[in-house]
Amino acid sequence: MTRRPLDIGWLRIFDAVGRLGSLTRAAQELGLSQPAVSYQIRRIEEQLGVSLFHRAQSGSRLSESGDILFRAIHPSVESIDRAAHDIRRNARIPAVRIFTDYGFAAFWLMPRVAEFRSLRPQVEVHIVASQSLEDELESDADAAVLFGAKDDFPDDARLLMPERVVPVCAPGFLDRFGPFEKAAELAKAPLLHLETSGKPRWLTWTTWLATHGVRREPTQGDLGLNTYGFVIQAALAEQGIALGWIGLVDQHLTRGSLVTVGPEVTRADRGYWLVPSPSSSGATSALMDWLVNEA
Repeated sequence: MTRRPLDIGWLRIFDAVGRLGSLTRAAQELGLSQPAVSYQIRRIEEQLGVSLFHRAQSGSRLSESGDILFRAIHPSVESIDRAAHDIRRNARIPAVRIFTDYGFAAFWLMPRVAEFRSLRPQVEVHIVASQSLEDELESDADAAVLFGAKDDFPDDARLLMPERVVPVCAPGFLDRFGPFEKAAELAKAPLLHLETSGKPRWLTWTTWLATHGVRREPTQGDLGLNTYGFVIQAALAEQGIALGWIGLVDQHLTRGSLVTVGPEVTRADRGYWLVPSPSSSGATSALMDWLVNEA
């Protein structure tokens, strides 16, 4: 509904033809017949007394006069569409779309968002989770919680929690394979890896072990999984040792379903950052302030 274009008559028709270079394609985009589009363009040309397009079998190319008109109209049509989108969006029940990864959504955000909804029952909260964060702030997202370094984000990004990582496993796994008194002993056990595409934003087993002077290649007993939820499920099922991010595995540590088996590694320059959209609403600001206080 928020994306339905506002009816602005001949302005939109001329903009579509000029942008697409074709009466037929403009008619298809606008849901009109080709003769209707052609008639409207002729009416504009009659009012101005000039030809606005060079017509050919290959399409309709803007004339010099048409280009002058197009450069005046096109930014205005885009501005009108943005304004219409914002007006319709603001007229709805306040809703906040927050974009993040699966791990943060499942282990930190979901257990807490019910409290915000009880404090602000008039605000809808939509959580959009993805393991691929290439398109981080999609056009409809009001805010995002993203993992990375400060330099990865705009100046108005706010740190929710720094990266603090500790090895964890199930008590049963520790009984079978432990104790693990040194990092080198962890390297001999089956490890659970969070698989990523490209350069990892977060700590990996390779980097965690390297901070303790241990070099190790993945072995046959290791297990790679593509979401952090799967990594934790595998750890709970006693399949190996996982890297546990403080803030995400706290409940399991408190309940004792996971235990720490090595020292913590902290990277204060990295962590989860709260990144607002340029058009954040009052409801979004309220949620962002609440998230910072919770963290």
